[in-house]
Amino acid sequence: MIIGVPKEIKISENRVGMTEAGAKQLVKEGHTIYVEKDAGIGSGITNEQYERAGAKIFETKKEIYAKADMIMKVKEPLPDEYEMLKENQILYTYLHLAAEPKLTKVLCERKVKAVAYETIQNDDGSLPLLIPMSEVAGRMATQIGAFYLQRDHGGKGILLGGVTGVRPAKVTIVGGGVVGTNAAKMAMGLGANVTVLDVNTKRLEYLDDIFQGRCMTLFSNTKNIEESVVDSDLLVGGVLITGQKAPTLVSKDMISSMSRGSVVVDVAVDQGGCIETCRPTSHKTPTYEVDGVIHYCVPNMPGVVPRTSTYALTNVTLKYASMLAALGVEDAIAKDKHLALGLNVYGGYVCYEPVARDLHMEYKAYRG
Repeated sequence: MIIGVPKEIKISENRVGMTEAGAKQLVKEGHTIYVEKDAGIGSGITNEQYERAGAKIFETKKEIYAKADMIMKVKEPLPDEYEMLKENQILYTYLHLAAEPKLTKVLCERKVKAVAYETIQNDDGSLPLLIPMSEVAGRMATQIGAFYLQRDHGGKGILLGGVTGVRPAKVTIVGGGVVGTNAAKMAMGLGANVTVLDVNTKRLEYLDDIFQGRCMTLFSNTKNIEESVVDSDLLVGGVLITGQKAPTLVSKDMISSMSRGSVVVDVAVDQGGCIETCRPTSHKTPTYEVDGVIHYCVPNMPGVVPRTSTYALTNVTLKYASMLAALGVEDAIAKDKHLALGLNVYGGYVCYEPVARDLHMEYKAYRG
């Protein structure tokens, strides 16, 4: 199969869909790899490294889309790429379609076979292709929050961990999954006072166990969220419902109750956000204020630590890329039920029910 790796065009997105090691492995398996010129530069991977791995470099994105049977990316195609997509082409990338109605319609109209990294799911409910980027985003959320709490960046002038005789910052994390756990690790490591809220009591028990009671765990309901948010210096939104739009759990009134110079980081923004005042921003203009509260809502947070993110991503995407390339979508998903959950659009229809429901589009189950 011919696999194309275009250069990402989202603002400040420096990741690339495949490392040189991934290219070498797929070439060894008998596939042809086309990489757009300089696609890997942001991640520290040169054109020469791809060529040594057996890939061929193409000058333009248009050539990549025209020649490839499968497109392997990091982020969803942007409007400039819509016209390049072709019927029966496999698109294998992060899609987050519940927050992308226009793209979903384009994928249906062009009859693309769209496989989303973020909905491939194991028997235990874990999302193997989302985990590494959630780890990165969770850790970054605390790092970014600490940065914007500084007075010179608009914050209230609080050191996250405090110092002897001075209280540390209060950090509230809504969602105790991979994002929340990693945000909590970083915040506690810096000495902050941390509260994590989640609706899954088993998850709260797990967090109590691994953190040995060093963070407060609370069941996530409106009362507990409201009481936690009002006193927070840093609020991190880390709620995820697989393939669906994130629920709005933090209201505008709650945000307005926070003191001026507090910081909000909504990692769930790529799924619509779990904080009512959230709207997508970019790495070029990452923040805005609502009632004096700083909001950081960048959907592709890991894009600015691309070296770490790209290699972590290829570690988990390559297995399924190999299956899709060797067998095609139909046989690959028949063989692997976890991969089958990644199929979001096929034959002109949305075939992942949560996306169809959130976007009020027709759902048509894939029958094989």
